[in-house]
Amino acid sequence: MDLDPVAESKRLFARAVNDLAEGKSQSALADLERALKLNDNQSWYSYLGFCIAKERGQVRKGGELCNQALAHEPEEPAHYQNLARIHLICGHKAEAIEVLRKGVTVTSCPELVAQLNALGSRKPPVLSFLSRDHWINHYLGIILSRLGLR
Repeated sequence: MDLDPVAESKRLFARAVNDLAEGKSQSALADLERALKLNDNQSWYSYLGFCIAKERGQVRKGGELCNQALAHEPEEPAHYQNLARIHLICGHKAEAIEVLRKGVTVTSCPELVAQLNALGSRKPPVLSFLSRDHWINHYLGIILSRLGLR
């Protein structure tokens, strides 16, 4: 076993990032908590925030941790990605898109662009001469989507 706490914390953090990439957020959360006990690194807070939001449902605390990481390291694209994922957990797609757009302007990271494109944009209104929020557009969109015509 490695006696150096900094090296051990970096090993645990690397394992947590790999676990997150594989979709194992529960084991990533355990590794991150152990790593942060050994070495309190603010750069890792966004990963912890995402895991806390996903596994424990504490989205407010997770968002605060991501914002702390962004304040500490605003040029790191992973912080924007983790904060956007937290917004998606809450069902706040518009806020997630906003965070990703800000991240793209700050870092111009291709991963953020890919995630932004994956979220997609809204389809144009069915009747373009009416506003998007008009009730006719709303219900026509629902009907056409269910029929597979949209």
